Amino acid sequence: MTEPLVGVLVASPSELPVMQQAGAILEKLGIPHETRVMSASRSPDVVDEYARTAFERGLKVLIGTTGISGHLAAALAARTILPVIGVPIASEHMDGTMALVVTAQMPSGVPVATVGVDASVNAAILAAQILGVADPEIQARLWKFKDDLAEGLRL
Repeated sequence: MTEPLVGVLVASPSELPVMQQAGAILEKLGIPHETRVMSASRSPDVVDEYARTAFERGLKVLIGTTGISGHLAAALAARTILPVIGVPIASEHMDGTMALVVTAQMPSGVPVATVGVDASVNAAILAAQILGVADPEIQARLWKFKDDLAEGLRL
């Protein structure tokens, strides 16, 4: 089994359906990943340990969901040198706009790359592009992916 390069993290099991789309894109692009459920509010020690050890374990990019507080992506970004991509999530309590703003407005020195609300597909593609900078095989798969998009093929 190939070690994961991307960590896909959700703060709640209710966010899994949105983030499974990211997993599907990563699989399509041949990028090994892992998905974990952990809450920066309910289990901060778990998030801390995961983020602090991610680099040593071979992960290269983290994707984290963000609700209105933006806690998970922010907690990851504060504890790692890896790129962190935040996916604002809409819920029954909010449309996701506030999560988008909170995620994009992280404090100086703690950047979180931010995609649109529920845009886990774009988060996965961005993660692949980050990895592709140093990996010709991923570059080739991304070019094919882009060519398929240009030909009107579905994701």
